[in-house]
Amino acid sequence: MTLSTLLINFTIVAIILTALIGLVMKKQKSWLMTYLQCFAGVWYIFSGWVKAIDPLGMAYKIEQYFGEFESTFEGTWMSFIAPMFPALANVSIYFSVFVIILEIVLGLALLIGAKPKLTAKVFLGLLVFFTFLTGFTYLTGYVGQGVNFFEFSKWGAYDPNNMKVTDCGCFGDFIKLEPLTSFTKDVFLLIPALYFVFKAEDMHQLFNSKVRTGMVVGSTLLLFVYCISNYVWDLPHTDFRPFKVGTNLAEQREAELNALGSVQIQAWKLQNKEDGSVVELPNNVYMKEYKSYPKDTWEVIDQVKSEPTIKPTKISEMEFSSMEGYDLTDEMMENPEYSFLIVAHKLNVKGKPRLQMVKDSIFSKDTIKMEGGEIEPKIVERLVEVKEKEVKTTEFNWNEDYLGDFQKIVAPLATKASKKGIKTYIVAGGADQTTLNSLESKIKAGATYLTADDILLKTIVRSNPGIVLLKEGKIVNKWHKSKFPGFENCGI
Repeated sequence: MTLSTLLINFTIVAIILTALIGLVMKKQKSWLMTYLQCFAGVWYIFSGWVKAIDPLGMAYKIEQYFGEFESTFEGTWMSFIAPMFPALANVSIYFSVFVIILEIVLGLALLIGAKPKLTAKVFLGLLVFFTFLTGFTYLTGYVGQGVNFFEFSKWGAYDPNNMKVTDCGCFGDFIKLEPLTSFTKDVFLLIPALYFVFKAEDMHQLFNSKVRTGMVVGSTLLLFVYCISNYVWDLPHTDFRPFKVGTNLAEQREAELNALGSVQIQAWKLQNKEDGSVVELPNNVYMKEYKSYPKDTWEVIDQVKSEPTIKPTKISEMEFSSMEGYDLTDEMMENPEYSFLIVAHKLNVKGKPRLQMVKDSIFSKDTIKMEGGEIEPKIVERLVEVKEKEVKTTEFNWNEDYLGDFQKIVAPLATKASKKGIKTYIVAGGADQTTLNSLESKIKAGATYLTADDILLKTIVRSNPGIVLLKEGKIVNKWHKSKFPGFENCGI
């Protein structure tokens, strides 16, 4: 589905609701106001609902924004603001749930006309917040590498590769919008938002005050439980991501990589280092005339490429590496048997460096020649000295509840699977050998440990840890940690 299709659907639904409110219920004061209430209300309810299905997805997106804000403010006179963003990132899920519920409840309040003046002001405030995020996302496309966002004089030509946050998450994973499209959408919605503030007295109001209040309060409570259920107790009931149950990862990955391999360079964009002018040359022209654009004067800022026949997803970016640095992705995808993938995008552990005294034994070696002629000389070791020395080690402080998930769920699964000849992979985002050794010493799972990009792991399953069952590169099933039925009941 595209944004255009959504807009058509929103328009049709808004027209039907406007007719119902005006012609049947006789509640409209202004046909334009009623239509805009219905249109904006339907928009916000739908936009919030697709995010409520997957609150963690929204939280991850907010984390990205906070990380980008931290690096943006660090190099400016406002650097004192930067330290608050990591703290905010730690509570991004709560922020996510709050914004999602507020968005849906505002949509409902617009439809029924609850507290018109308050609803209008809050709607405008939330929309300004969204406009700021989408505007920032789009404008970072002009900010090149090594340039701070606030160094406006150093902005260059727009390049989508400059953006750290490439999608605002306005419709969750249901639809991915280009940053400029998202920003334009929010600017467009500012028109009805301002109209609501200045003409709040023209808003229609359905039912009586007690019913409207009851609907707002009741929906808030229900939405809170609904959001919590979609990440605390279980996986989202609808999966908009490419790693759905039933997806053949091996086939899709091969198809996407082949499509990316067939992409052709159509043109080159070059920028003059002296005056900042930009030229775009067709590929065949640039190949013939590239000597006319010396590197000391011109630099390549972008390549215009043909669109791949298959739109790439995170599946084409899959890479699972062993502790020795070997890529085991193909081995996993080609495995004809069942295998379990335990996904942990971030291990809940804190490492504290410390110095430890250890005993170091020093030996000397002597060669002893035995009398008798035929007997070979014998080498013996003799303890000379025992010294104590300091070595640097890491003391790991594991979250007990998190470690308990591995001990109670993952370790028994890996042990039982091993007895059946089924491999278990534990893949962690950004973990090193020492950390994984510490985890294995705690849980004794006997699994194969891997590392991968944390964003990839967040996309695969919305649980930490999460369990994925694979066979011949296909996702047979996946479970939230609290919903895993045990090895005996997982369908093997």
